[in-house]
Amino acid sequence: MPIDLYTWNTPNGRKISVALEEMELPYTVKPIDIGKGEQFGEAFLKISPNNKIPAIVDSDGPGGAPISVFESGAILLYLGEKTGKFLPKDLRTRVPVLEWLMFQMGGFGPMPGQAHHFVALENEADRRYGLERYLKETRRLYGVMDSRLADREFFAGEISIADFAIVSWAWRHERHKVDLNDFPHVKRWYETVMARPAVKRGFDIAMS
Repeated sequence: MPIDLYTWNTPNGRKISVALEEMELPYTVKPIDIGKGEQFGEAFLKISPNNKIPAIVDSDGPGGAPISVFESGAILLYLGEKTGKFLPKDLRTRVPVLEWLMFQMGGFGPMPGQAHHFVALENEADRRYGLERYLKETRRLYGVMDSRLADREFFAGEISIADFAIVSWAWRHERHKVDLNDFPHVKRWYETVMARPAVKRGFDIAMS
């Protein structure tokens, strides 16, 4: 049975479609139109009590029983455990995957997300402070990533769920007012990941 993916066309939604494609798991997209407030519907809240996309329902969960999972990082970890792919078993090699996944969840997501909010404001006075603060922090995070990638192909050495998480936000680099030419190692990594056929499918699948 395919996994039901409740999502919308956002970076956090795309990181799960990319992972599902890379892990070769069958899935069905169940669009949740966040512009219309569908994330507050009673049925969806039973799956995602924090009213955020994405969420999944796996009818073939642990022990063969259905399971629902919300929060994109938790979903990536679940899928990695389920398939044994892109999440190393060895603790030493797993740690950097977890570190860079948490880096994305705690920083390279919330900070660009705030930048998205202020970019969209029409009142220049309202926009100015927020944009200066969050665009500066977003560029700092790109710099951290550029340093990390200076001597390795992917964030944790081998490609992993951390790369799927981060690429879904780097996908919006133009909206972040970031020219990837300023971060050549990030640019090389981004182009490498985005060229993968499964990643392309994950970004191409309709979510809205």
